[in-house]
Amino acid sequence: MAGLRLGPLLRHTDGSSATVWAETSRPCTAEVRCADGARGTARTFQIAGHHYALVPVTGLTPGTATEYEVLLDGARVWPPPDHGFPPSVIATPAGGDGVRVAFGSCRWAAPPAGGHDPVGPDALDALAGRLAAGPPGERPDVLLLLGDQVYADEVSDATRRWLAGRRDPAEPPGAQVADYEEYTHLYDESWSDPEVRWLLSTVPSYMVFDDHDVIDDWNTSAAWLADMRATDWWSERILSGLMSYWVYQHLGNLSPAELAADPLYEAVLSAPDGTDALRAFAARADSAPDTVRWSYRRDFGRVRLVMVDSRAARVLAEDRRSMLDDGEAAWLREQVLDGRDDGHSPYDHLLIGTSLPWLLPPLVHDVEAWNAAVCGGVRGERWARLGERIRRGADLEHWSAFPSSFDALAGLIAEAGTGPGAPATVSVLSGDVHHAYVAEPSWPGRGPGARVAQLTCSPVHNSVPLSIRLGFRFGWSAPARALGRLFTRHGRCAPPAVSWRRTGGPWFGNQLMTLTLRGRSARLRLEQARSERDGETVLRTVAERELA
Repeated sequence: MAGLRLGPLLRHTDGSSATVWAETSRPCTAEVRCADGARGTARTFQIAGHHYALVPVTGLTPGTATEYEVLLDGARVWPPPDHGFPPSVIATPAGGDGVRVAFGSCRWAAPPAGGHDPVGPDALDALAGRLAAGPPGERPDVLLLLGDQVYADEVSDATRRWLAGRRDPAEPPGAQVADYEEYTHLYDESWSDPEVRWLLSTVPSYMVFDDHDVIDDWNTSAAWLADMRATDWWSERILSGLMSYWVYQHLGNLSPAELAADPLYEAVLSAPDGTDALRAFAARADSAPDTVRWSYRRDFGRVRLVMVDSRAARVLAEDRRSMLDDGEAAWLREQVLDGRDDGHSPYDHLLIGTSLPWLLPPLVHDVEAWNAAVCGGVRGERWARLGERIRRGADLEHWSAFPSSFDALAGLIAEAGTGPGAPATVSVLSGDVHHAYVAEPSWPGRGPGARVAQLTCSPVHNSVPLSIRLGFRFGWSAPARALGRLFTRHGRCAPPAVSWRRTGGPWFGNQLMTLTLRGRSARLRLEQARSERDGETVLRTVAERELA
């Protein structure tokens, strides 16, 4: 009898359809049955000895929430007996009632040892607890997970022991994951958490990777990549990382129409074993990243989300260094401006999701711009070698480390936010830096009419050392700005296309941001996970404001 190994995860939803992802214990037919009569079925596909199903559910009624159950070969496996949570539901948007978007990143999912969690309460656990106990009106319409859903290079003690039972930890890559099977263990550890498992079964989620989903500093530079490729373990690591990302995260980002048109998905479904087809795709994604697109777009009524791959789409050659290759940059522009032919915007709010912040503390921005210049040779080979060591040691690889891409994004945002019928807001949603803040840019002369904000929120469940906290606080100060100008003069850096100021934060803790977008209004709320005296984990609001 087939069992439910992981999931279900409610992924893409629209007015009349949804997809539900699951991992099963053996080949079978997966079925989703809704209380209102809507349903869907799918046969599992096989990757590296694991079995998965992505079930398309059709016939849903817009603006409704219907309970559902999952059956494998006709036997109900979800919800399980004595579940302890409310029924999972599929809620479909009504189109004109607005949207509530919760987002965050960086979830180190190791289970606490002996009841003690070394990095504090988990914000997703806290969200699940509130939704389970509260009214349906509190439920986010969509949950955006902006990178580092798993930590392939920073595993838990339990996973370290499990790895040692498979291979010699003294051999590279040591206490890090090495192959596809080990990646599946990370997802099992992360998504088997009872609260998170229920949460992901009932709130639609969209995801994008960041470096720790593969390895810290992934694609920092051409020199870094050359060093990785010179090892005897990197090839299997990157192929397994991309394969597992496609299965566990990327597939659920796609709509049923996109899935139907995807030749890789068709090949995997039609093969008795899709491992070879997926492995060949991952090899192409690694060797020729400009031939593969991980980015995607979703429209929620008059809210547009464009999720941007800011890891795999990079151009790393120092003389052409760019966050996005030419094809990816053209795609981003097309998605942001689509529908504006008549000079009016087809959306009231534009969300640009990118795991790495666009606007950083000014000192950090200036140091990254300086580093990019010296690594590019502006001060000679000796400085270039030193700059590369600094780049890796200090993780200098955000948008500001790609100055032409930083300015190009500023120009695109200004274009999207200007003109008749411009959107009310343009928000850049990011994570990565293990704290939260709001920053707002200004353009020389007349800027866009839309309210533009960098909204950074992380971690969901992780920590940041005191030294880093102090550094990020200092990075916004007037002395830090003066210090940054010294770096940019040494690097002969051109001034950035925009200036910006911090208008909220920095906030430290395990946290989530929520944007409530209704008509042309936008309200932002930041909540942090707190442990109460009775042991309950709750979300407490620490900041709330109107953006429009």
